Amino acid sequence: MINTTPVRKSITVDADQKRAFDFFTARHATWWPSTYHIGSSDYEAAVIEPFAGGRWFERGVDGAEADWGKVLVWEPPERLVLAWQITPDFQFDPELVTEIEVRFEPIGPNQTRVDLEHRYFDRFGERAAEMRAIFDSGGVPGAPQGWAGILREFAAAVTHPRAR
Repeated sequence: MINTTPVRKSITVDADQKRAFDFFTARHATWWPSTYHIGSSDYEAAVIEPFAGGRWFERGVDGAEADWGKVLVWEPPERLVLAWQITPDFQFDPELVTEIEVRFEPIGPNQTRVDLEHRYFDRFGERAAEMRAIFDSGGVPGAPQGWAGILREFAAAVTHPRAR
């Protein structure tokens, strides 16, 4: 049987809940790995529009935009649900919807646990197991892979902000 269970990853960041949520969303471009893009030009920024129904997309250095998905749930500073609408061939498909839910749980005065769940891999069809394996891969610091690596990039950026 093919494993299409959700991928779940968590990380603790040194930031309060509001800062963690705001940094994840409004400062998305400052921490998203620039090598993870689907546009035809070099990556400049990743954008999450701050409302349910908003776009999730990248902007290239030439100004061209490539959609990644959309915002399904916007509940700052606790919860965000995004539609991932990128195929196994890394092309946008408005008919494909897998979901990424991100929860921000305060665990101390200046710490937040960030829980990410990517679900509905069965919607990738015959390539479901392949896609699940990609998102579940662990990666290593400095070379993110899958959601664990991406969350490490986020944690490092929210703890030590840098301009991009």
